[in-house]
Amino acid sequence: MNNQDQKDSRRDFLKKTTAMAALTISSPVLVKAGQHDEKIASFFEKMDLKIEVNGVAHQLSVEPRVTLLDLLREQLHLTGTKKGCDHGQCGACTVHVDGKRINSCLSLAVMNDGKKVTTIEGIADGDNLHPMQEAFINHDGFQCGYCTPGQIMSAIACVQEGHANSREEIQEFMSGNICRCGAYPHIVDAVMEVKKGGKSS
Repeated sequence: MNNQDQKDSRRDFLKKTTAMAALTISSPVLVKAGQHDEKIASFFEKMDLKIEVNGVAHQLSVEPRVTLLDLLREQLHLTGTKKGCDHGQCGACTVHVDGKRINSCLSLAVMNDGKKVTTIEGIADGDNLHPMQEAFINHDGFQCGYCTPGQIMSAIACVQEGHANSREEIQEFMSGNICRCGAYPHIVDAVMEVKKGGKSS
């Protein structure tokens, strides 16, 4: 085998193993399909995806390794959802999927086929801000603002989940969202205001 053949063989091996790694953290159907070497490359190239984002239906074609976060930012150009740590530790990428908050950097786009996603761009009603957005403004719940979209999405979920009954409970259930500027007391005040006003959706 000459050098070129060795390079081609190595490249094919890496492509297949990378594809398999992506497939193994996806749905069981994809994992089963990925067990057949001849099908791996086709799965790695593109997959069909039907997803509703902020009330708008999309039919897309994505690589199985693309995260929901990258899909939102790079393909749908919804850049309100921020990429912070990209490891699920800071919460800047928090969105709602079928009404539940998730870290979009940890979810593959193809895992959300047929689901409804809400981002920070989708919570206001036209020019009328969501009550949580208004509360963050009223209580200065942000400083640099980078973490704010994720904080607001998590705060809305916190109230909807029934975890905003005290300052301590809010702090516990918002602990997955990091604010490097340290605006935590103001954020808690904002959540408390929405909770007391009964406005969370």
